[in-house]
Amino acid sequence: MANVKIVSLTKQFGDVAAVDNMDIEIKDREFFVLLGPTGAGKTTTLRLVSGLEKQDKGDILFDDKLINDQSPAVRDVAFVFQYYTLYPNFTVRQNLEFPLKSRMRTFTKQQIIAKVDEVAKILHINHLLDRETVNLSGGEMQRVALGRAMVRTPKVFLMDEPLSNLDAKLREEMRSEITRLHFDLGSTFFYVTHDQVEAMTMGDRVAVLNEGKILQVGTPDEIYNRPKDVFVARFVGSPAINLQEARLSGDSLVIGRNVLKLPLTGKQKEMLKGYNKDTVIFGIRPEDIEVNREKNGTLQCNVYFTQSMGAEDVLNLKIDNVTCRALAAPRLMIKLGENVSVNFNMDRAHLFDSETEKCLY
Repeated sequence: MANVKIVSLTKQFGDVAAVDNMDIEIKDREFFVLLGPTGAGKTTTLRLVSGLEKQDKGDILFDDKLINDQSPAVRDVAFVFQYYTLYPNFTVRQNLEFPLKSRMRTFTKQQIIAKVDEVAKILHINHLLDRETVNLSGGEMQRVALGRAMVRTPKVFLMDEPLSNLDAKLREEMRSEITRLHFDLGSTFFYVTHDQVEAMTMGDRVAVLNEGKILQVGTPDEIYNRPKDVFVARFVGSPAINLQEARLSGDSLVIGRNVLKLPLTGKQKEMLKGYNKDTVIFGIRPEDIEVNREKNGTLQCNVYFTQSMGAEDVLNLKIDNVTCRALAAPRLMIKLGENVSVNFNMDRAHLFDSETEKCLY
């Protein structure tokens, strides 16, 4: 297994910096996720680490050993692509055997059979070994693609959105499978995705990438609960965080036409000392807005749209000219057009600089 260091990594395509001065350290045996929207530079990063692309500047190190000039074969990484890249005229066994028959390998026939059988058992595909890959389902094909990477026992597994072509139910099952595999193998996984659910449920740590730049690296809990800027706050979380421009007025925030006035906590007042602007960007997640029917002096609002998510309802609320999303238990049976009361949990709110959009910690 390997520790991976990426230092000042840069890759230009014309005038576009696909990877812009990137610094990352992935610990040995860690499940590290690179999360970002389409076009952020995720796949390019993996291709640079694998050696399929050459960086314009910067260094890549495995276990503190510089590998900039090594070929993909010498780097000993396994790349699981978004598209399965299986040989359609081969059986599952032949696909799994293929990487072990490279001229760089010295496995005997018996060793290859034993290794393929071992990996097939781990992935629960031993009953498929004699079947041609064209006759497999999407989930079975993905397991074979994983198996073909596993048979080589590489230093690092590189995974490029491997679940994006599966349906929702199968993606959920495969998330569990890949997480279990990581635990069983004890290998270093470098996984890229645009899906925040994959990132938050699978990763030991997550790096958020946008336009080639790393915006934040941390545990899923840190990324979700302490976003460093507006982009991270908006990109991570479903339903999305509520973001509003707010005016500072004494010890309160005023949003909209003076109807929504929220008292600042002691911590937030301390945070704003030395802040010399009149406005901030106020952020609060839907689960931190409590909804009830009690008329107990809390803010009154109208429900103008509802979405049932099964375990919870997403309520779109309107307070005068201000709109926001909140979560409510289905048992409350809150209906469209109903007037309800809300409480904002200000201890869980986020304040961002109105110009730089950086969090005011």
